[in-house]
Amino acid sequence: VQLVESGGGLVQAGGSLRLSCAASGSAFTINVMGWYRQAPGKQRELVATIGSGGGSTNYADSVKGRFTISRDNAKDTMYLQMNSLKPEDTAVYYCNAKFLTDRGSLYYWGQGTQVTVSS
Repeated sequence: VQLVESGGGLVQAGGSLRLSCAASGSAFTINVMGWYRQAPGKQRELVATIGSGGGSTNYADSVKGRFTISRDNAKDTMYLQMNSLKPEDTAVYYCNAKFLTDRGSLYYWGQGTQVTVSS
């Protein structure tokens, strides 16, 4: 199983970026997916999660109203639209996916993509 993030980069404060997370290598159903981030010297934190059907979403208070999580199940891909970016959003962003297998639920992480917001 592979989760590959893309779309990170350097942007000025107030700008936008769209992250993607593409899953491959598994025939099992992907259940909940989520975005997490880790800034230098800080613990990894939840940014947003989305249910299997896409209708159930959850956001960290710090990103509510600015970030939007979505997914395209036909493409096994999840997105994070980030608007009104702030310097404090600077971090490595990781995607996470819960797979429903015949051995139970398995969780996988992507390798991360760097987002840097300059002031």
